[in-house]
Amino acid sequence: MFSRILIANRGEIALRIIRACKELGIETVAVYSEADSKAIYLRLADDTVCIGPAASAQSYLDIPRLISAAEIADVESIHPGYGFLSENARFAEVCRSCNIGFIGPSPEAILLAGNKVRAKEMARKAKVQCIPGSDGPITADEEALKIARKIGYPVIIKAAAGGGGRGMRVAHNDISLQNGIYQAKQEAEAAFKDGSVYIERYIEKPRHIEFQILGDTHGNIVHLGERDCTLQRRYQKLVEEAPSPVLSKNLRKEMGEAAVKFARAIGYSNAGTVEFLLDRQGRYYFIEMNARIQVEHPVTEMVTGIDLVKEQLRLAAGEKLGYSQRDIEIHGHAIECRINAEDPRAGFKPSPGRIGLFWPPGGIGVRVDSHAFSGYEVPPNYDSMIGKLIVHSRNRNGAILTMRRSLDEFIVEGLKTTIPFYREIFAHSNFIAGDYDTSFIDTYFSSK
Repeated sequence: MFSRILIANRGEIALRIIRACKELGIETVAVYSEADSKAIYLRLADDTVCIGPAASAQSYLDIPRLISAAEIADVESIHPGYGFLSENARFAEVCRSCNIGFIGPSPEAILLAGNKVRAKEMARKAKVQCIPGSDGPITADEEALKIARKIGYPVIIKAAAGGGGRGMRVAHNDISLQNGIYQAKQEAEAAFKDGSVYIERYIEKPRHIEFQILGDTHGNIVHLGERDCTLQRRYQKLVEEAPSPVLSKNLRKEMGEAAVKFARAIGYSNAGTVEFLLDRQGRYYFIEMNARIQVEHPVTEMVTGIDLVKEQLRLAAGEKLGYSQRDIEIHGHAIECRINAEDPRAGFKPSPGRIGLFWPPGGIGVRVDSHAFSGYEVPPNYDSMIGKLIVHSRNRNGAILTMRRSLDEFIVEGLKTTIPFYREIFAHSNFIAGDYDTSFIDTYFSSK
C-alpha cells in the first residue's frame, strides 16, 4: 500500500479521498489554487501545495505544476478524483514516465474508453450491443446523410472525445443534421480540442443505467450493480439511485455481465463505470465508459458496503480484488442529490458567494459529502456543486421519504441552491412511482 499520495483535485472529492487515506494510514498532500486557499479540507491533509491562480488551466489542469508538486512533496502516487485530469491519458502517461503512480486505469485503457468511437468499436468486438450508427467519425455531410437515412431519424450527433452534454445535437431531418454537425464540431473543438463527431440513432425517452466496475491488475473484474442516472437536465445528472427501479433480476445480471465483458476487452483496471441506455422495450445499448470514480459513487457504497475510494487505492497499489462476483450483495436502496449553488428559477444560473448558515441534515441513513461550511466563499471559477446528499433505506419508498425529510432539514443561507427544486422532484407522483425517463425534467419542469 502507498504511504503518501497527492490529491490532484479540489472540493468534496478531495475531502473524500483524504478520509479514505486516513483510514488506510496513508499520508495526503492536497494541492490548491489561490481561490481555494481557505478550503477546510486543507487543514485535514498532512501537507498542502499551492499550484497557481484560480483559473483551472493554470492550476488543476496544469500537468507540469502537478508533477512538480508531486516531486517536491515526495509522493508515491497521484489520485485525480473526477473531472479535471481524471480521464486524461497524457497525464496518466506523464505520471508513469516520472515513476509516479496514477490511481486509476492505465493510459492505454483511458484512451480506449475515452474516445467514444474507439469504445464502440471495442464494444462491438466484445459482442456488447451498441446503438446503430456510424462506424467512425463523420468526415462528410453526404456520409452522415446516408447513415441517418439508413438508421432512421431522429439521430444524435456526439463528440467523439466529448462528455457532459457538450458537442451533442439531436437532428430530426436532413437540414437539422447538417446544421447540427457543424455546431457540434465547433463546440467539440472548443471544449476538447478534437472536433470529430459521430452519429447514432436517437433513443427517445430511455433510461440511463450505469454499472460500477472494479478491476485489479491481475485480470479480475467484477461489477457492483447498477445506478439509475435517468434524471438529467441538458445531459447533466441530477439524481442517481441504486438499484434501478425498472431492472429485473435477469436483466441486471445480463447487463452487468455485458459491462464486465467490455471492461475486460479493453484491459481495464481500477474503478470505472460502463454506461447504457435502456429503451422502452427493455433493450439496452452500450454508450460509453467513464474511466474514473464517478460523482455518484456513494449510492453504490451505500447498497454494497464497499468503500470505492479505498478500493481504488488498493487496486492501484497492485493488490488483488479479494472477492468474486458472487460475493457482491445489494442491500436496500440509496438515492443521491447533487446540491449545487445555482438558481433553478433563473435557468440554473450559478450562484457563487458567501454562505451564511450551512446546516446539513443528519439521522439514520443520511450521508452528506460536502466541503462547504458556514462562512465558506463559493468561488465562481469551478463547478457549482457544493455537496451531495445521499440517503439509504430498506426500500425505495423508505429512501424517498428519508430524502424528503433530509431536504427539508438542509439549510444553506446566503445564496441560491437546487434544494427547493429537489423538493419538487421528490414530491412528483411519476418519480415516486419510478415512472420516468430522460425527458422527465423537460416534460414536467420545462420552466426551470
